[in-house]
Amino acid sequence: MRKKIIAGNWKMNITKIAAQTLLNEIAMQYNSYDLTAQKIVAVATPFPYIQNAVSIFSEYPFMFAAAQNCSEYEQGAYTGEVSAKIIASLEAPFVIIGHSERRQYFNESDEILLQKILQTHKQQLTPIFCCGEPLEERLTNRHFEFVQQQLEDCIFQLEESYLKKCVIAYEPIWAIGTGKTATPEQAQEMHAFIRDKIAEKYNLSTAEEISILYGGSVNAKNAVELFSCHDIDGGLVGGASLKADEFAIIIQSMKN
Repeated sequence: MRKKIIAGNWKMNITKIAAQTLLNEIAMQYNSYDLTAQKIVAVATPFPYIQNAVSIFSEYPFMFAAAQNCSEYEQGAYTGEVSAKIIASLEAPFVIIGHSERRQYFNESDEILLQKILQTHKQQLTPIFCCGEPLEERLTNRHFEFVQQQLEDCIFQLEESYLKKCVIAYEPIWAIGTGKTATPEQAQEMHAFIRDKIAEKYNLSTAEEISILYGGSVNAKNAVELFSCHDIDGGLVGGASLKADEFAIIIQSMKN
């Protein structure tokens, strides 16, 4: 049975005191979330706040800290980088890999992303691998081909045992931070496509085990409808995760 996951991504936002307050506000609504081993929450703060998130969430089962990125290198003279090994030592079990902003602004290729995923596996972390098409690919009806290529060039290079430990997040680039959202029908169609491709490459059992999240302007108003789709197993939530009450509604919208 695949997990339901709500993952917040704070990106490069808020300073120390505000981060502490927000983490506490999210945790304070824990009893309304109905979390279980099969329905969990992860929050990817900026790196300096990961330890705070770990400390606060330690008192709340099935809530976890996450990192927004990691280095493709294990350790060494790579000034400014943070390794999967360091993240693991902080006890943050999730790492976002391949977010479209990393691909666009930092020129991260599928080859680099594959190395990052392999680093997370060495440290027994769970990568949240992001994929999704830009608007021009959607408008020219090449979105399926585009996403399939991302899968083939990166996570489909993994052995089946490694792939089973991954979470996938479909994030149509045209819907990230724009206020536009894929319709539930569009999101479900792509999620089903991704699951079908996993089944073709590996097998149906593996495809059914992997959680596939939707990311792209998820908010309190659209969460219930999106999460009711058969192949959508949760959300990668950006701006709405910076508002404790709205993030709580999104978590509550995911049924076990």
